[in-house]
Amino acid sequence: MVLAQEVGRDDARLVVADIPAGLIRRALAGIIPYEPGKPVEEVQRELGLERVVKLASSEGPYGPFPQALEALERSAGELNRYPDGGAYRLRTALAERHGVRFEEIAIGGGADGLIDGISQAVLEEGDKIVCGWPSFPSYAIYGRKLGAEAVQVPLRDDRYDLDALLGTITERTKLVYVCHPNNPTGTMNSRSELDSYFARVPDHVLTVLDQAYFEYVDDPDYPDAIAEYFKAGRQVIVLRTFSKIYGLAGARVGYGAGPAELVVALGKTRRAFDLTTPAQEAALASLNSPGELERRKRANAEGRAELERILTEAGYKVTGPAVGNFVFVDLGEDAQPWFEALLREGVIVRPLAGFGAPQAIRVTVGTPDEHVFLTQALARVRTTAAAS
Repeated sequence: MVLAQEVGRDDARLVVADIPAGLIRRALAGIIPYEPGKPVEEVQRELGLERVVKLASSEGPYGPFPQALEALERSAGELNRYPDGGAYRLRTALAERHGVRFEEIAIGGGADGLIDGISQAVLEEGDKIVCGWPSFPSYAIYGRKLGAEAVQVPLRDDRYDLDALLGTITERTKLVYVCHPNNPTGTMNSRSELDSYFARVPDHVLTVLDQAYFEYVDDPDYPDAIAEYFKAGRQVIVLRTFSKIYGLAGARVGYGAGPAELVVALGKTRRAFDLTTPAQEAALASLNSPGELERRKRANAEGRAELERILTEAGYKVTGPAVGNFVFVDLGEDAQPWFEALLREGVIVRPLAGFGAPQAIRVTVGTPDEHVFLTQALARVRTTAAAS
């Protein structure tokens, strides 16, 4: 039974519409949808705040690259035309960048769109997926939507426990997700740990190595998984995105390097025209801006160190070493009140109950000015807490 509202009348009323029993798939009954971070405008509207700083969604704080903005402006006049559904120019550029074949590059609406597509391409009802926990919730959500079982393996020392992941694999396991660096803890596994994992993972399993934060990492022990695992013949698809360091989260451009047969299957699961022409052009322009990429990487490293210092000096436990564009703060108690207190001060951070860490929050690296605003907000929250 569904409630609907009649519109277009002064006396708009609720009407009841019945739908047949069993129309909605049973697999959806227990699904808790992914909940994005709160938008700035929503917080301003709800709390009547003039300034709100969003440090919740691991976004790049500096906007798109200047070259991408120029490409967006140039391509806006083409919005009356459908985009290139196969993203030929973008896929060609990505294949050349990574030294793989065109047929081995998949594109989608962010890395999240590819995770959805991989699930649809691979999973049958009753299959299993394996991932770490706490980690990115979409791995489990998309599997469960298809009637698969999601096996979530606890982290060890705030990192993926690859040995434990291997220990859970059965004949029904189709997908193993490795979030690297892990979202939300920001930590990574070493090259030797990943080498050992790939040497032992069974042949019937596809590993999805999610490197959404790849460009931020400068640890020499962090592998380029496309070069070191996919091109070496491992059964893996490596995911990357333009949403983070490239500042194109709103454009929704993700890609993966994986087996050509899988890329063909992903083409059957994704929506036609899911990457707009401006999105494709902005991504291409960003790829051709190595100097700006390095500037963003340096700014993030400096900002991350500053953010860790701010939070540590304020008395909070920061998990590390973080290698992405965010830090994980373990409060040791329910994080929701702390999140709400900061929200009232105009700072949006990310409570992590939906990620499997209700005692923690994630804070994105911001601009220096945003960090000053955060520092002042933290001081007010502590003062209020001490007075209560």
